[in-house]
Amino acid sequence: MPATITLSNLSWATPDGRELFADLDFTFGAERAGLVGRNGVGKTTLLKIVAGDVQPRSGGVSVTGRVAVLRQMVQVDPHETIANLFGIGDALAVLQRAELGEADPDDLAHADWTLETRLAEALARFGLDADAATLLGALSGGQRTRAALAALVFAEPDFIILDEPTNNLDRDGRAAVIELLASWRAGGVVVSHDRELLDSMDAIVEMTTLGVRRYGGNWGAYRERKALELAAAQHDLADTEKRIADVAETVQMMSERKARKDSVGKRKAAKGDMPRIIIGGLKRKAEETSGSMSRLAERQRDDAEADLSAARERIEVLQPFTVSLPSTQLAAQRDVLKLKDVSVGYEPGRPVLNALSFSITGPERVAITGPNGSGKTTLLALITGAMQPWSGTVRVMTKYALLDQRVSVLDPALSIRDNFLKINPGANENACRSALARFMFRADAALQIVSTLSGGQMLRAGLACVLGGEMLPPLLILDEPTNHLDIYSIEAVEEGLRAFDGALLIVSHDEAFLTAVGVTRRLTLQ
Repeated sequence: MPATITLSNLSWATPDGRELFADLDFTFGAERAGLVGRNGVGKTTLLKIVAGDVQPRSGGVSVTGRVAVLRQMVQVDPHETIANLFGIGDALAVLQRAELGEADPDDLAHADWTLETRLAEALARFGLDADAATLLGALSGGQRTRAALAALVFAEPDFIILDEPTNNLDRDGRAAVIELLASWRAGGVVVSHDRELLDSMDAIVEMTTLGVRRYGGNWGAYRERKALELAAAQHDLADTEKRIADVAETVQMMSERKARKDSVGKRKAAKGDMPRIIIGGLKRKAEETSGSMSRLAERQRDDAEADLSAARERIEVLQPFTVSLPSTQLAAQRDVLKLKDVSVGYEPGRPVLNALSFSITGPERVAITGPNGSGKTTLLALITGAMQPWSGTVRVMTKYALLDQRVSVLDPALSIRDNFLKINPGANENACRSALARFMFRADAALQIVSTLSGGQMLRAGLACVLGGEMLPPLLILDEPTNHLDIYSIEAVEEGLRAFDGALLIVSHDEAFLTAVGVTRRLTLQ
């Protein structure tokens, strides 16, 4: 029997009672499905329910076959090893005892002599130069993601669930994920904002506030279909709104006509030249006609209102997300950043960066690229003062704002509103609320505690707090700013950064993003 995941009347709400989704019925089958939707609609929560990490409020999940999950944020104990991640510590110990001649008959009966070879093949498949004893704490974020992907495939599941699998991965790592899915013939669900990865899917499953719906084909086919559906729904909405306006106009005309007739009747009655019995009959007839017309108009209005409600339900209410950045007035010739002959590392005699020199002048847009483990995060730590160089000099000659991968600028115990006011101490309540609303945190949404947010919501909150103030520093440092954002939000950030007149220093593996924001120069680390 092929592997399937079936959702039945599935509902879930946040701890404060806010309903995230309700009565979901859907089946994921033996195909590669890209699960898409705006940040905060519940994609990651849905995957956690399927994986058994979270219990639904109501309904259930039925799974046939073995499921393996790659979670959005690879949280690891830095003291654990690759063997721990793969869950093969005990099996390797058996092999070690066998090699030392210390194995008992039970050990020999259960020894997996192919284990070490399969482990090496899984790690090599994702370009990871490591072995069973490698500490996870010694790996970069991208390397840990590679290791987690290797462990996923090593388990040989019937169904794989990948939550943002290309986050933190370099170009080769992204290609490995695409290759894995291209060759995968069992069931797979992939939550991703990676447009290239979504173009390799068999189907796109859209999750919105209206529910879950499957679209056959890849991301490009889905976008075309959605554009046609949206145009049709907007046309129906416009027609229905016109009908309501027409009904209102008809009711107004009837009311005015009746008023004129009533006025004529009153004038005739006032003259006294019409028998009272006739006057009474005309009055009853006018009232009956008026009542009939009113009931007809009311039915037409009710029908039109019902059609209007149905038309609106076909269009998900999408709040606009805009990024409008104030001017920094950074002069073209002003020195912003200078590194000269910088060397640094984590172990004596093993520099991560060696004799590195580079600078930024004026509103340049510089991308830092390179494979996982090449020192991109280390370089940002030097620039921001989190690390000190072994040798050489680092000079930052202007104010800057940093948004790193962990969005550490935010205090997880505070609300989004309180974080904004903490980061922008000169802002008043109105300015705060206005800025957060531009980033889709309106009314009570701005009062959400940061630790309760999804990955995409947290990054959007970080962007709001860093970019939403009235004053922006001349230098923005962004570390993988598209990680966890939905595609619509990425496009909004791209549009905002294109108009930014300050300097940009961006670490990113997203080539489409770097092109869209107009990067003028690259620093490639090896």
